[in-house]
Order: sequence, then structure tokens, then C-alpha cells
Amino acid sequence: MAYWLVKSEPSVYSWDQFVKDKQTFWSGVRNYAARINLRAMKKGDEVLYYHSNEGVEIVGIAKVIKEAYQDPTTEDERWVAVDLKPVRKLKNAVSLDILKKDKRLANMDLVRLGRLSVQTVKDEEWKIVMEMAETP
Repeated sequence: MAYWLVKSEPSVYSWDQFVKDKQTFWSGVRNYAARINLRAMKKGDEVLYYHSNEGVEIVGIAKVIKEAYQDPTTEDERWVAVDLKPVRKLKNAVSLDILKKDKRLANMDLVRLGRLSVQTVKDEEWKIVMEMAETP
């Protein structure tokens, strides 16, 4: 299993709306690096849900339920979407500031590649974020 992170502005598509919808397709990605990541996602992979621009924090965990397919928001066959479902809200949201202060996460995509909307998360990074989310 691999780990990922997706970003959404809460005013556009919040975690609460995602939970209410019970699942969604992750579409509209028009960045080549993000597209590579979408194509690499496999059913069952876990995904950190990050609120960008407002809140700037990891708020929940989702799961890939359908692998890459033609993005329904464009006719251009090069762009793909995946289906995600919410798994659980984190006990404590993990802010970008907290992530940046932890030297163990200096190479995390979220810290290094701030604008990338679909990112990889290494196993060790996942464990650290989960520890942070469980600690008050």
C-alpha cells in the first residue's frame, strides 16, 4: 500500500462536505507531476486530506476506491481522476506550521513542493503525521 496527500480549499470542497457526500471523484488536476501521482494510486491506498489556503492543515484520511480513469471534467484523454472515500477525521488536525518545524519531515512533498495538489507520502512521514494527529 502507498500513501498520498490531496489538497482542497475548504471553501471549494471541505472535509465535512466530502464526509457528507460519502465519496467523490478527484478531478480537475492539470499539473503533470500531480497527474503522475494520480495514475500511480491503487485501490486501497490511503490518502491524507489537506485543507489548503484556509486552515492549511491535514484534517482527515481517505481511501482510493477506484483507480485512474478519464477525468470527466475534460475531453482531453491525458487527464485522469480517481475515486476517494473518507475513512476518518483526524483526532487533531496537523498544521503546515507543525509539519515544517519537525526536521524529520524536511523532505516531505508538502513541505518542499507546496503547490503540488496530489503528492506522495513516504511510510515514515505517514507514521509521524499519525503520531502528531493522535497527540493533543
